[in-house]
Amino acid sequence: MRIAKIKLPEGEIRLAIVEDEQVRLLDLGQVENCRNLSDLVYSTDPRGLARFLIEREAEPLPHSAVTFLAPIDRQEVWAAGVTYKRSQVARMEESKSGASHYDKVYTAPRPELFFKATPSRVSGPGLPLRIRQDTIWSVPEPELALVISPSLKLVGYTIGNDMSARDIEGENPLYLPQAKLYNECCGLGPWILIPEGPLNRAETKIKIEISRKKAIVFQGETNVDQMARTFEDLISWLGKDNSFPHGAFMLTGTGIVPPDEFSLHAGDSVSITINGIGTLTNPIVQG
Repeated sequence: MRIAKIKLPEGEIRLAIVEDEQVRLLDLGQVENCRNLSDLVYSTDPRGLARFLIEREAEPLPHSAVTFLAPIDRQEVWAAGVTYKRSQVARMEESKSGASHYDKVYTAPRPELFFKATPSRVSGPGLPLRIRQDTIWSVPEPELALVISPSLKLVGYTIGNDMSARDIEGENPLYLPQAKLYNECCGLGPWILIPEGPLNRAETKIKIEISRKKAIVFQGETNVDQMARTFEDLISWLGKDNSFPHGAFMLTGTGIVPPDEFSLHAGDSVSITINGIGTLTNPIVQG
């Protein structure tokens, strides 16, 4: 089941179920203590509750009739690094001084975790993601994002774009927060997948396509099964001596890294597709 936060043409923000090419509106007023997206996806039975909340008298809407918003309320966004072999190699290549650290963290029990974004720094589908003004080597990082409840339960998945200034991070690993955390640094969407059971990692593919002046300038594909860590392991480390009263999103790392000579340009368009979830597309801006 795919649950979305949408804006109707008249400006009203609603929750909806996305079924194929149609959107079914939900009426949160039918139950107490369900006021927003978080309340719904953190409930004991989000799939059942969402079906109950369908506004039966409302006609289904086509995707084109609504605006999909980032599926976030007040959650923090965190990220894990060096979880794929390709990411380990790329981070070692970009950072001469810190190469051994990235090599070690790939196999270490403790993962690399870092704070990625507040809700105000997150862009939803169709909204801009930003290249920092002080970088000349910036790339998108297509990632599966975990939706985590305040009790640290994995409740769903969405698509994440972890924008990264590789030259800033490569200059010194201590500059990682500046390379990762800034205005419009993170894309999330287009909705949250609430699965019936555990995600089939082997069958979950992540694809990226970057377009420039209507031409594809980079595309790549990987498989979630290439991750060196489990979702449960990452969530466990995130929750050590830490609490998330509003829940959290966690970007799980990237296995697709453009060649070193590639950098995003203002005006590019980045589309990330994860089968079973959907496609997140964002234009790129700078300045």
